[in-house]
Amino acid sequence: MTGPDGGAAIFDQDLEATAANFTALTPITFLRRAAAVYPDKTAVIHGEARFSYRTLWARARRLASALRGRGIGRGDTVAIMAPNIPAMLEAHYGVPLAGAVLNSLNFRLDAAGIAFILQHGEAKVLLTDREFSPIVRAALARVQNPPLVIDIDDALAEGGELIGEIDYETLLEEGDPEADFDEPRDEWQSISLLYTSGTTGNPKGCVYSHRGAYLNAFGNMITFGLGRDAVYLWTLPMFHCDGWTFTWGVTAACATHVCLRKIEPGAIYRQIADHGVTHMCGAPVVLTMLAHAPEAAKVVFPQTVEVATGGAAPPSAVIEAMEAEGFHVAHLYGLTESYGPATVCAWQDEWAGLDQQGRSGKIARQGVRYLTLDQASVADPDTFEEVPWDGQTLGELVLRGNTVMKGYLKNPGATQAAFREGRFWSGDLAVRHPDGYIEVKDRSKDVIISGGENISSLEVEEVLYRHPKVLEAAVVARPDATWGETPCAFVALKDGQEAEAAEIMTFCRERMARFKVPKTVIFGPLPKTSTGKIQKFVLRDQTKDLKP
Repeated sequence: MTGPDGGAAIFDQDLEATAANFTALTPITFLRRAAAVYPDKTAVIHGEARFSYRTLWARARRLASALRGRGIGRGDTVAIMAPNIPAMLEAHYGVPLAGAVLNSLNFRLDAAGIAFILQHGEAKVLLTDREFSPIVRAALARVQNPPLVIDIDDALAEGGELIGEIDYETLLEEGDPEADFDEPRDEWQSISLLYTSGTTGNPKGCVYSHRGAYLNAFGNMITFGLGRDAVYLWTLPMFHCDGWTFTWGVTAACATHVCLRKIEPGAIYRQIADHGVTHMCGAPVVLTMLAHAPEAAKVVFPQTVEVATGGAAPPSAVIEAMEAEGFHVAHLYGLTESYGPATVCAWQDEWAGLDQQGRSGKIARQGVRYLTLDQASVADPDTFEEVPWDGQTLGELVLRGNTVMKGYLKNPGATQAAFREGRFWSGDLAVRHPDGYIEVKDRSKDVIISGGENISSLEVEEVLYRHPKVLEAAVVARPDATWGETPCAFVALKDGQEAEAAEIMTFCRERMARFKVPKTVIFGPLPKTSTGKIQKFVLRDQTKDLKP
């Protein structure tokens, strides 16, 4: 090898990567270390149950061993349909420890959506919480080669039935808690598969690597200030980007995971007070829920709770109300394609001198790149040049680094379209302020973010067009104080037809997940360009004038 001046690169002569000086980055090592350093520390709290790090490590190894015993290995997909319970956390270690790829399912999807993911991801095993048995049974009926089904009979589950071959605890008994496994030698090896709703009817599967998961988890630990004494409450679904990789980041800090099956204000406040919770994450809807919770549901706690939120920026009034209740809000930005958080609205000391409204305005921006991300910028999608830092010039938010997905599963066309000029193009339109902070202004892909969930407007429109009375339809985001955004459908009916909004909503509700159903339906002709294209920007402006 030669240097830039043509001479020998002496520092590369006879110096090679060996087992002594190179190991692949993988978040599996976080749990192995935590169990070795703090074996008796409480790792998981779930209702009355407590698991130490020694126990969590043993259960993860049991799961890996049992999966291996049933023929699961490298490149196989293991899906899981579960709320924030210990089994969900254990799967984030046991499945990759077996060499397989974890596919966490969004339990808010309908049976058709779940079936598509199981089929497309080629899941060989499905771990499923009993509460979701009705929708899982319906989904499995649509799958050509259904996976082995393992029931999770969680002690706090309500309703449902056991539909699998065996239950989760029985599966663990098949495994060896002392089993040895070779951790990945290739950090580019896939660790998980997460599906995101794009601008087409079928979701796209984002593939994560061990390296990316390790680095983003490490970035979360540093950015969020997670330490050994931190207590993290699971108000963010673990199926969202592997819990924004906090499933691994909290363990890296040797902190404590507090599981939470359902998001309910009273339960959240009690958990915070009872367990000394210091950190939590959630979509703006969770913050709104807590800020506007009835006084009877609130519990006073002495500590300040760090809260990270993403998606649509929470209203300033919500941030102010949260601070009054003892929370400190940090705004993050990210996508499924970026392992969750990619930027953070890093606090600047001079903001402390601003009034509440000015401070909230600063906090609501998407911010600057994560320490573990190489680049976050705003560029012109035509010239690829970075836009001026003037807070006004629109461009597309682009990312580059190790914490960007490997690509979309079985979709090279979509992968190539997303990766251009050595960067990932998010589809989000943004500006760059003079201080370098990024602020998202619009979404070029017309994705609606409601309560932290991505909703494809085209997917909803496809259903609307199936209604026998509908001639044309367009769906845009309508601002909502609770959910951030909700789908608003503009519908033109066929000549001679009449319909009520409730009829349209019911039609949609029978054909898609409830959170995707339009919350508002407006009838009338749709504005169009001279070439006949519906002008969605006009419709978005109209939603701003609608009464709450």
